[in-house]
Amino acid sequence: MAVTRAMDAPALAGERYVENKLKHDVRVSNMTAAKRLADAIRTSLGPRGMDKMMVNGAGDVTISNDGATILKTMDVTHPAAKMLVELSKSQDVVAGDGTTSVAVLCGALLDKCIGLLGRGVHPTAISDAMATACDKACEILEGMSDPVDLSERESLIQAATTSLGSKVVAQYSSLLSPIAVDCVLSVLDPERPNMVDLRDVKIVKKVGGTMDDTELVKGIVFDQKPSKAAGGPTKVEDAKIGLIQFCISPPKTDLENNVIVSDYTQMDKILREERNHIIGIIKKVKASGCNVLLVQKSILRDAVTDLALHYLAKAKILVIRDIEREEIEFISKTLHCQPVAHVDHMTPDKLGRAALVAEKQCGNGKVVQVTGIENMGRTVSVIVRGSNQLVVEEADRSLHDALCVIRCLVQKRFLIVGGGAPEVEVSQKLGHWARTLSGMDAIAVKAFSEALEVIPYTLAENAGLNPIEIVTELRNAHSAGNTHHGINVRKGTISNMKDENVLQPLLVSTSALSLATECVRMILKIDDIVPSLR
Repeated sequence: MAVTRAMDAPALAGERYVENKLKHDVRVSNMTAAKRLADAIRTSLGPRGMDKMMVNGAGDVTISNDGATILKTMDVTHPAAKMLVELSKSQDVVAGDGTTSVAVLCGALLDKCIGLLGRGVHPTAISDAMATACDKACEILEGMSDPVDLSERESLIQAATTSLGSKVVAQYSSLLSPIAVDCVLSVLDPERPNMVDLRDVKIVKKVGGTMDDTELVKGIVFDQKPSKAAGGPTKVEDAKIGLIQFCISPPKTDLENNVIVSDYTQMDKILREERNHIIGIIKKVKASGCNVLLVQKSILRDAVTDLALHYLAKAKILVIRDIEREEIEFISKTLHCQPVAHVDHMTPDKLGRAALVAEKQCGNGKVVQVTGIENMGRTVSVIVRGSNQLVVEEADRSLHDALCVIRCLVQKRFLIVGGGAPEVEVSQKLGHWARTLSGMDAIAVKAFSEALEVIPYTLAENAGLNPIEIVTELRNAHSAGNTHHGINVRKGTISNMKDENVLQPLLVSTSALSLATECVRMILKIDDIVPSLR
């Protein structure tokens, strides 16, 4: 027993750390698995990155080059590789952009860690040095950033354009970028200037037409068509809009109970009572002045029956059925109306008012647009169009990323240049700083600085350029004091990214560095995989 313990215990020879074979194998296995996953999506980084086609078991296809979307749809089984999927999701939540960069950066850092472990550096020493290097890197990034004012619309559009530059819909960035900026500025509350809730932006996806038909609507758009079953109206001017959560249908018995009708007179009586019940509800609705009715979807019974639609059409009330429960808050906020749970509470003060509610042709289908809303809340709607479902889905994801980029600028109002320039600048400054340190810290910080060069290297590689030549040229430019020089993939050379208007929020880069370092430190600390009971 004593012999076994002596073999298991790590032996320290000066500063050199020697661990037992099992723990080393587990650690390297975890790092290799995560690194392989990072390498799989590395080709989709940057404006010249490739797209991935994900096909699930049912045959549904998704085409994207967004890191979070690719990793989310991949079937990942290794526990350490799953941490990389969660890392990309975290970056998507914090910044909305840079989801591929954070995974590639994490893979490069892990690669350097494998090398350091092979040289006998203790995992804890590497972990602590990585944290110190990350803090220093964030400081350097903040030092090279420029403040931005939200009134500078052009700067915001340039940041959104940079985000969209690497997407499938990059050629439509001149259309989508202003839409993203206008959306965020429309929902921004002056009382809470540092907060943007993207749930206040409703995106309606419609197949048909081209991406050029995508439009921003100052109002609200319903994907549901108005009910025309009984010849009801499809256009209402000077609309008074009611949002109801009760059913305009006859009440039903409990599931366990039955009503047995033995003759026709009883049947007639039931039908007459049902009709009177529905007419009574509609009279109360009409008395409130309501002429547009939004009906929440009901599970237990029909929210609106055909008979109710007939009487509502006679009362000249436009009906939109099957409003989802999740939409109620957005509709209430936009229309400045209150959801009504019982017909007796239907009063004029709970109605929203708008100049026009009308049905419009949109691609293969139709939508209902509400415009000219009185006291409209800070919300906005966007109709995204495209030639097929795959394009529309990718446009929706790309627009969401652009919205997140503008949200980042609202939260942290600083811009930095893109094109691999900040990574090379940080890499060089960290390299100089590492020379002032001693011991294991110096080696680990130097490895961290070298890992950052994976971003410009990959950008050049994906653009079909010579990565070694381009990165060397970039290093020389930064050594000469050109801090804003990065890779211009369109011209195949290096140039000043500020002059090229390639800008991105500071928060995207700092959060990518912090999250990638945190993930690497976590994987470094794992020295065994133990099966759990549940």
